[in-house]
Amino acid sequence: MSGGLDWIEAGIALLKEIRDTQSSAIERASEICSEAIGAGGFVHLFGTGHSRIPVEEMFPRYGSYPGFHPIVELSMTFHTQVVGANGQRQAMFIERVPGLAEVILSNFHFEPKDAVIVFSASGLGAVVVEFARGARKRGLPVIAVTSVAQSKAGELEEVGSRLMDEADIVIDLCTPAGDALCRLEGLAETPVGPGSTLAAIAVADAIKVRTAELLLAGGKLPPVITSVAEVGRKRSDELFEAAYREHARRAAHSLAT
Repeated sequence: MSGGLDWIEAGIALLKEIRDTQSSAIERASEICSEAIGAGGFVHLFGTGHSRIPVEEMFPRYGSYPGFHPIVELSMTFHTQVVGANGQRQAMFIERVPGLAEVILSNFHFEPKDAVIVFSASGLGAVVVEFARGARKRGLPVIAVTSVAQSKAGELEEVGSRLMDEADIVIDLCTPAGDALCRLEGLAETPVGPGSTLAAIAVADAIKVRTAELLLAGGKLPPVITSVAEVGRKRSDELFEAAYREHARRAAHSLAT
């Protein structure tokens, strides 16, 4: 079990590094999110590949609330098929296609009170870079959650910049260039056990909780989706419906026609 425990220890160290070095950026991001949600707007969330995971972590799930708007494309996030139709090769190709982000963005109506968070460990794919660029051109503050080391180690693609170059706030995942955290004896060339998902989820939930705290202080926290185990069936159902109604109300204004 030593290898598994090594990954856990590496993960704990990673979370501590995020806490010690990224708290200021997380605080600024949370302030932007609370301003957007408190004003009745959306914080639009985007990611490709496995960066779909922190997007879904933000909303909807237990302990989350309306105001965060998940945007993902199945063509770039449906990885369980692996090969054949809808396979990984296609997904990795599509997320590097210039111009696609603008097509995605054109489906939505963005208001000045909105904000955007883009998740990408590498921060190099054309779609995530141009999504952030397009959001900023629309006047929205952009928060990038990315690995600075991994992004700097990679080569620039056709769009000519990295996600972190297109953001107002950069939150560093603090993961290494190769993402994986453990090198096994006898397997030095290929480390195992990626750390970016753990890091991205931690950042997402830190923003979620701090944003809730700020909204609560201002009397503007929307209904929080809460488990039956916490509040009982009747109250849980009420909170679910209230949260979904509020999300639908905001979403109705964000869809382009």
